[in-house]
Amino acid sequence: MKINPVKGTNDYLPADTALRDGLQGTILEVYRAAGYNRITTPILEDIENLDKSEGGENLNLIFKVLKRGEKLEAALAEGDSQALSDMGLRYDLTLPLCRYYAANRALLPTPFKCIQTDRVYRAERPQKGRLREFVQCDIDILGDERKECEIELIATTAKALLKLGFEQFTVKVNDRRILRAVLAKCGFAEESFDSVCISLDKLDKIGAEGVKEELVAKGCTGEAIERLLVLFESPLTVESVSEFVPECTAAERLQAILEDSRRLARARYQVVFDLTLIRGQGYYTGTVFEVSVAGYPGAVAGGGRYDNLVGKFISESVPAVGFSIGFERIFSILKEKGCAPMGARKRLGVIYEGVFAEAYEFAETLRKDYDCTLFERPKKFGKLLNNLEKNGFDGYVSAAEPEKRIFFADGKEKQN
Repeated sequence: MKINPVKGTNDYLPADTALRDGLQGTILEVYRAAGYNRITTPILEDIENLDKSEGGENLNLIFKVLKRGEKLEAALAEGDSQALSDMGLRYDLTLPLCRYYAANRALLPTPFKCIQTDRVYRAERPQKGRLREFVQCDIDILGDERKECEIELIATTAKALLKLGFEQFTVKVNDRRILRAVLAKCGFAEESFDSVCISLDKLDKIGAEGVKEELVAKGCTGEAIERLLVLFESPLTVESVSEFVPECTAAERLQAILEDSRRLARARYQVVFDLTLIRGQGYYTGTVFEVSVAGYPGAVAGGGRYDNLVGKFISESVPAVGFSIGFERIFSILKEKGCAPMGARKRLGVIYEGVFAEAYEFAETLRKDYDCTLFERPKKFGKLLNNLEKNGFDGYVSAAEPEKRIFFADGKEKQN
């Protein structure tokens, strides 16, 4: 049997798990303090829900679950590959949230502010920075269309990043309605909007020429492409874009979001307008945002407004907006920086000789202040101490000398 995890997934050793737990705990602390309540949803969703979710290219990355028994046999007999699956693994936390809200709306407050920190799955080609199983940390507000929701989400997510130790980061903000108006003004057909956005979302990865090639292959006119790329290369403000598409009323709302978000940032991080910010999911309807960290490629967080997604489950639209932290990116960056687990208590090895029950009772007296693990004193005591330090213990105490604490960081004896 194979001992390695499936490609695109990870095992985590105790030290890494402690760091991950600490990071999630810090994020949850910030979110709960801002009035968000945690919920959970199943990792499995009806395949029809996933297929109709407007998830952009993520729809091509769904892990599908085969039907079982007679239903699978019948589907195989039909020869229709699309009929083989009836469920799939969630590719993000937004669609499951919308289904959850639609099912439980009568039991939930309005507006509904929630947290989700959970695993999602995408059938990616595994490579650095791209996993098949990964964690997202989301906050969302449903049932409120006011611009203050975006302002709060930006400020709260930024506060979590600051508390995690990030300093030089930038929050990029755009509005899809402005982008839609710009594309129309440049000469793109209205029905091509989603397809064009999928290509534009790759601008940072494949560059202007790569985007141009994709748009040409999709049948867009050269004149429209050139006009758009020239615009993207220009220094843009909300005011200048508003002059280019004066018929678009979303600019005033976006400007207010930017101004208040900058005020709340208090120069601790940057909040900027970026017309090239797309966000690949097709379900976004208005404001979109993304966070980048200086010195690290890609985004560490992203989100936006998706006012029509809940309406796919019920007969009316429900305004909704959310922000998601890419937890694996956060973990990778902070681990690279040598970050210690946040909020973790000190770990002590309790060394004993003789009666285990007595040593256990002694360890219990310490556990109000420390995480304690019992070890029977071996002949090779030095080897035990090396293993303790190697495995993340902060120090040790001998049950025979309960008043002394030895900490590896400084080698000094600490009195009780």
